[in-house]
Amino acid sequence: QVQLVESGGGLVQAGGSLRLSCAASGSIFSINTMGWHRQAPGKQRELVATITSGGRTDYADSVKGRFTIARDNAKNTVYLQMNSLKSEDTAVYHCAADVFSVVGRRYEYWGQGTQVTVSS
Repeated sequence: QVQLVESGGGLVQAGGSLRLSCAASGSIFSINTMGWHRQAPGKQRELVATITSGGRTDYADSVKGRFTIARDNAKNTVYLQMNSLKSEDTAVYHCAADVFSVVGRRYEYWGQGTQVTVSS
């Protein structure tokens, strides 16, 4: 019913930049909070950044000053601009969205994930 499709991952050098995108589609009435999570092999999943429907943001300490989350409500899309990338940023990045459907249901949906690899 609702799908989140991510793009923008890849292989970059340390110090480089990537921009991740996640577009939600389907029977959507509105979206409350959207966010990005990441998980590396052998590590627990980490909440990277969130953004509310009103544009308020929150970041993990490890990415503050380097990553920026933004959204386009008209396109139901959330972005993660990642600058000054470090090797420890290597992970699979997933987006998530708190979605209100057109039939009145509320549910948290997750994207399929996109790999980000940072080499030194």
